[in-house]
Amino acid sequence: MAVQFRDYYETLGVAKTATDDEIRSAFRKLARKYHPDVAKDKATAEEKFKQINEAYEVLSDPEKRKKYDQLGAHWNQPGGFQPPPEWGTAQPGGGFYRYGGANGGGVEFEFGGTGFSDFFEAFFGGGRGQSAFGGGGFGRRPRSAARGNDVEADIMVTLEEALHGSARQVSLRRSGSQKTETYQVKIPRGVHEGQRIRLAGQGEAGQRGGKSGDLFLRVRLARHPDFSVEGSDLIHEIKLAPWQAALGTEVRVPTLEGHARLKVPPGTQGGQRFRLRDRGLPNANGSRGHLYVSAEVAVPKKLSEREREIWQQLAQLHGS
Repeated sequence: MAVQFRDYYETLGVAKTATDDEIRSAFRKLARKYHPDVAKDKATAEEKFKQINEAYEVLSDPEKRKKYDQLGAHWNQPGGFQPPPEWGTAQPGGGFYRYGGANGGGVEFEFGGTGFSDFFEAFFGGGRGQSAFGGGGFGRRPRSAARGNDVEADIMVTLEEALHGSARQVSLRRSGSQKTETYQVKIPRGVHEGQRIRLAGQGEAGQRGGKSGDLFLRVRLARHPDFSVEGSDLIHEIKLAPWQAALGTEVRVPTLEGHARLKVPPGTQGGQRFRLRDRGLPNANGSRGHLYVSAEVAVPKKLSEREREIWQQLAQLHGS
């Protein structure tokens, strides 16, 4: 079963020459449209939201984008998609993800329900090509009972899931088996980027009666159209007109639980942050991070004659 190539540029509706700003803008527009919390058809929107997130995860990262562009040149080869020759033999060419054990051994797994496609897992996921702890043993494999290697896969977790916790169904199929194993995975409240969720005994099988290894699902927080994440804090950007920054105003800002009103004081500077306490993600100790609203002062690109006169009067008033 060959890996199906994913056209991330097409997913975001941008050209291959798109700038970082164009990619970011396209993601935010689509993510707002297909966010499961606002879409009417939640099942369809959820799948589309995952695809958009996966595309942005790759194209917003310069190294991943460069790697992806190398792959893109080989997507329509005769016989199906294969990675470029310079990638070597360590990269998988099929729909299963290989985890090598000692002496080049290993087992292949195919996952479902993690939020990432097999294409992403094979080429951009974590822990590919080796056990979770880097090679499945030291030196020669012992003749006595040996514990199986641990295995890693990525799981996409939305900020809403990180806030409230959730339960997800994840499927697993081992190479050579027609049986699909399904597990109920508990995503704890306050889970953070890079945290690993352990499924004991679901990794590579042990040898000569040894215990099976564990399966670790590594958390990748889904990108959100309104927030970026710094630890347990959320960052939201607002654009203010110069007169709003100078005179002060009141704005409506999104939170993970709805909206809040923020009073912007007179004399606000570009880059200034305002804190909404306890509106961020949960911490390990049960408290919550904060939501920081970052102000950006947007200068008009075009001015009417009347507006130009007013700006000139302001300039004269300040001696400019």
